[in-house]
Amino acid sequence: MDLLDRIVAADQAAFLAVNGAGSPALDPVMLAVSDLRMWVPLYLGFLVLVKLRWGWKGLWIAVPVIALMVLCSDTGSVLLFKNTVLRLRPCHEAALAGLVHLVPDGCGGRYGFVSSHAANHFAIAALMAGMLQRRPRWAALALFAWAGLIAYSRVYLGVHYPADVIVGGLYGTFIGTMAFVLFRSMHQRLIRA
Repeated sequence: MDLLDRIVAADQAAFLAVNGAGSPALDPVMLAVSDLRMWVPLYLGFLVLVKLRWGWKGLWIAVPVIALMVLCSDTGSVLLFKNTVLRLRPCHEAALAGLVHLVPDGCGGRYGFVSSHAANHFAIAALMAGMLQRRPRWAALALFAWAGLIAYSRVYLGVHYPADVIVGGLYGTFIGTMAFVLFRSMHQRLIRA
Protein backbone atom coordinates (compact mmCIF):
# COMPACT_ATOMS: atom_id res chain seq x y z
CA MET A 1 0.00 0.00 0.00
CA ASP A 2 1.56 3.30 -1.06
CA LEU A 3 1.45 6.55 0.90
CA LEU A 4 -1.60 7.95 -0.93
CA ASP A 5 -3.58 4.77 -0.28
CA ARG A 6 -2.67 4.98 3.43
CA ILE A 7 -3.77 8.62 3.59
CA VAL A 8 -7.09 7.80 1.89
CA ALA A 9 -7.64 4.82 4.25
CA ALA A 10 -6.88 6.98 7.31
CA ASP A 11 -9.21 9.69 5.99
CA GLN A 12 -12.02 7.17 5.52
CA ALA A 13 -11.44 5.73 9.00
CA ALA A 14 -11.52 9.22 10.54
CA PHE A 15 -14.68 9.98 8.57
CA LEU A 16 -16.41 6.83 9.83
CA ALA A 17 -15.40 7.65 13.42
CA VAL A 18 -16.83 11.19 13.27
CA ASN A 19 -19.83 10.38 11.13
CA GLY A 20 -20.60 7.18 13.01
CA ALA A 21 -20.75 9.06 16.32
CA GLY A 22 -23.93 10.81 15.23
CA SER A 23 -27.06 10.86 17.33
CA PRO A 24 -30.68 11.78 16.57
CA ALA A 25 -30.49 14.57 19.17
CA LEU A 26 -27.43 16.16 17.54
CA ASP A 27 -28.55 15.77 13.91
CA PRO A 28 -30.76 18.91 13.80
CA VAL A 29 -28.07 20.94 15.56
CA MET A 30 -25.46 19.99 12.96
CA LEU A 31 -27.92 20.65 10.15
CA ALA A 32 -28.49 24.14 11.56
CA VAL A 33 -24.75 24.76 11.99
CA SER A 34 -24.19 23.79 8.36
CA ASP A 35 -27.04 25.97 7.03
CA LEU A 36 -25.58 29.20 5.63
CA ARG A 37 -28.84 31.07 6.23
CA MET A 38 -28.47 30.60 9.97
CA TRP A 39 -25.32 32.72 9.94
CA VAL A 40 -26.76 35.76 8.10
CA PRO A 41 -27.08 37.82 11.34
CA LEU A 42 -23.44 37.05 12.12
CA TYR A 43 -22.36 38.11 8.61
CA LEU A 44 -24.23 41.39 9.07
CA GLY A 45 -22.58 41.76 12.48
CA PHE A 46 -19.20 41.38 10.77
CA LEU A 47 -20.05 44.33 8.51
CA VAL A 48 -20.93 46.39 11.58
CA LEU A 49 -17.59 45.46 13.17
CA VAL A 50 -15.76 46.47 9.99
CA LYS A 51 -17.51 49.84 10.02
CA LEU A 52 -16.70 50.37 13.72
CA ARG A 53 -13.04 49.44 13.28
CA TRP A 54 -12.31 50.98 9.85
CA GLY A 55 -15.02 53.62 9.39
CA TRP A 56 -17.27 54.22 6.40
CA LYS A 57 -14.35 54.28 3.95
CA GLY A 58 -13.20 50.93 5.26
CA LEU A 59 -16.67 49.47 4.90
CA TRP A 60 -16.98 50.70 1.29
CA ILE A 61 -13.64 49.04 0.50
CA ALA A 62 -14.50 45.89 2.44
CA VAL A 63 -17.74 45.08 0.62
CA PRO A 64 -16.20 44.51 -2.86
CA VAL A 65 -13.15 42.83 -1.30
CA ILE A 66 -15.46 40.43 0.57
CA ALA A 67 -17.40 39.73 -2.64
CA LEU A 68 -14.15 38.99 -4.49
CA MET A 69 -12.93 36.82 -1.62
CA VAL A 70 -16.13 34.73 -1.55
CA LEU A 71 -15.99 34.41 -5.34
CA CYS A 72 -12.40 33.14 -5.12
CA SER A 73 -12.99 30.80 -2.18
CA ASP A 74 -16.28 29.38 -3.46
CA THR A 75 -15.57 29.20 -7.18
CA GLY A 76 -11.95 28.22 -6.56
CA SER A 77 -13.00 25.32 -4.34
CA VAL A 78 -15.04 23.98 -7.25
CA LEU A 79 -12.87 24.80 -10.28
CA LEU A 80 -9.44 24.24 -8.75
CA PHE A 81 -10.31 21.24 -6.62
CA LYS A 82 -13.67 19.50 -7.05
CA ASN A 83 -13.64 19.56 -10.85
CA THR A 84 -9.99 18.47 -11.09
CA VAL A 85 -9.48 16.01 -8.19
CA LEU A 86 -12.86 14.33 -8.74
CA ARG A 87 -12.95 12.64 -5.33
CA LEU A 88 -16.40 11.27 -4.58
CA ARG A 89 -18.21 12.48 -1.50
CA PRO A 90 -18.46 9.75 1.14
CA CYS A 91 -22.22 9.57 0.59
CA HIS A 92 -21.55 8.71 -3.08
CA GLU A 93 -18.74 6.22 -2.37
CA ALA A 94 -19.85 2.67 -3.18
CA ALA A 95 -17.31 1.18 -0.74
CA LEU A 96 -19.03 3.04 2.11
CA ALA A 97 -22.60 2.13 1.12
CA GLY A 98 -24.62 1.43 4.25
CA LEU A 99 -21.94 2.85 6.54
CA VAL A 100 -22.61 6.57 6.09
CA HIS A 101 -24.93 8.29 8.57
CA LEU A 102 -26.44 10.72 6.04
CA VAL A 103 -28.43 13.38 7.87
CA PRO A 104 -29.73 15.69 5.12
CA ASP A 105 -32.17 14.55 2.47
CA GLY A 106 -29.53 14.87 -0.23
CA CYS A 107 -25.84 14.37 -0.49
CA GLY A 108 -24.91 17.38 -2.60
CA GLY A 109 -22.82 17.29 -5.74
CA ARG A 110 -20.95 14.18 -6.76
CA TYR A 111 -17.50 15.41 -5.74
CA GLY A 112 -16.45 16.77 -2.38
CA PHE A 113 -12.75 17.62 -2.36
CA VAL A 114 -12.55 20.37 -1.12
CA SER A 115 -15.40 21.53 1.08
CA SER A 116 -16.76 24.87 -0.15
CA HIS A 117 -18.34 25.43 3.27
CA ALA A 118 -14.93 25.10 4.91
CA ALA A 119 -13.19 27.23 2.27
CA ASN A 120 -15.75 30.04 2.54
CA HIS A 121 -15.97 30.15 6.32
CA PHE A 122 -12.23 29.91 6.92
CA ALA A 123 -11.79 32.71 4.37
CA ILE A 124 -14.27 34.85 6.32
CA ALA A 125 -12.55 33.95 9.60
CA ALA A 126 -9.10 34.88 8.26
CA LEU A 127 -10.33 38.17 6.80
CA MET A 128 -12.19 39.14 9.97
CA ALA A 129 -9.26 38.12 12.19
CA GLY A 130 -7.08 40.49 10.18
CA MET A 131 -9.64 43.27 10.23
CA LEU A 132 -10.23 43.04 13.98
CA GLN A 133 -6.48 43.12 14.62
CA ARG A 134 -6.63 41.17 17.90
CA ARG A 135 -9.34 43.40 19.37
CA PRO A 136 -10.47 41.59 21.45
CA ARG A 137 -7.58 39.16 21.85
CA TRP A 138 -9.79 36.10 21.67
CA ALA A 139 -11.47 37.18 18.40
CA ALA A 140 -9.22 35.19 16.06
CA LEU A 141 -9.57 32.04 18.15
CA ALA A 142 -13.37 32.44 18.24
CA LEU A 143 -13.54 33.06 14.48
CA PHE A 144 -11.48 29.98 13.61
CA ALA A 145 -13.39 27.85 16.15
CA TRP A 146 -16.63 28.96 14.46
CA ALA A 147 -15.27 28.01 11.01
CA GLY A 148 -13.99 24.73 12.47
CA LEU A 149 -17.44 23.90 13.86
CA ILE A 150 -18.99 24.43 10.44
CA ALA A 151 -16.29 22.24 8.86
CA TYR A 152 -16.87 19.53 11.49
CA SER A 153 -20.61 19.61 10.76
CA ARG A 154 -19.90 18.73 7.13
CA VAL A 155 -18.13 15.51 8.16
CA TYR A 156 -20.77 14.75 10.78
CA LEU A 157 -23.54 15.15 8.18
CA GLY A 158 -21.85 12.61 5.89
CA VAL A 159 -21.09 14.90 2.95
CA HIS A 160 -17.31 15.39 3.35
CA TYR A 161 -14.24 13.52 4.48
CA PRO A 162 -11.98 15.15 7.09
CA ALA A 163 -9.34 15.86 4.40
CA ASP A 164 -11.99 17.73 2.37
CA VAL A 165 -12.60 20.18 5.20
CA ILE A 166 -8.95 20.41 6.29
CA VAL A 167 -7.70 21.31 2.82
CA GLY A 168 -10.76 23.52 2.26
CA GLY A 169 -9.95 25.31 5.51
CA LEU A 170 -6.32 25.83 4.53
CA TYR A 171 -7.35 27.10 1.08
CA GLY A 172 -9.94 29.42 2.62
CA THR A 173 -7.46 30.74 5.19
CA PHE A 174 -5.06 31.58 2.36
CA ILE A 175 -7.78 33.34 0.36
CA GLY A 176 -9.00 35.25 3.42
CA THR A 177 -5.47 36.34 4.30
CA MET A 178 -4.90 37.58 0.75
CA ALA A 179 -8.22 39.41 0.90
CA PHE A 180 -7.10 41.19 4.08
CA VAL A 181 -3.79 42.14 2.42
CA LEU A 182 -5.75 43.58 -0.51
CA PHE A 183 -8.16 45.41 1.83
CA ARG A 184 -5.33 46.91 3.90
CA SER A 185 -3.46 48.01 0.79
CA MET A 186 -6.56 49.67 -0.69
CA HIS A 187 -7.40 51.30 2.65
CA GLN A 188 -3.90 52.74 3.01
CA ARG A 189 -4.02 54.16 -0.52
CA LEU A 190 -7.39 55.76 0.16
CA ILE A 191 -6.12 57.31 3.41
CA ARG A 192 -3.06 58.75 1.63
CA ALA A 193 -5.16 60.14 -1.24
